[in-house]
Amino acid sequence: MNMYVSNLGFHVQDEDLKQLFEPFGEVTSAKVIRDRDTGRSRGFGFVEMSSDEHANKAMQSLNNKEVEGRQMSVTVARERESRPRSNRW
Repeated sequence: MNMYVSNLGFHVQDEDLKQLFEPFGEVTSAKVIRDRDTGRSRGFGFVEMSSDEHANKAMQSLNNKEVEGRQMSVTVARERESRPRSNRW
């Protein structure tokens, strides 16, 4: 199951995110999304776990948990909607 994790502190790295979820089961991927231009965290990320049971347990335990002074939100990730590319430049 893939989860969307928002309201992350800007110092949280991929490995930190993985370590938060590991006590609940096998984490197959953990990725903090970064700004393309600056490389800074955008304050959200995605975590994938090997089983729905472990993911549900992690969501129940970690949703609204305070990390780095911020109350993070953990929900089931939705499929990304396809959007037409912007021709701003």
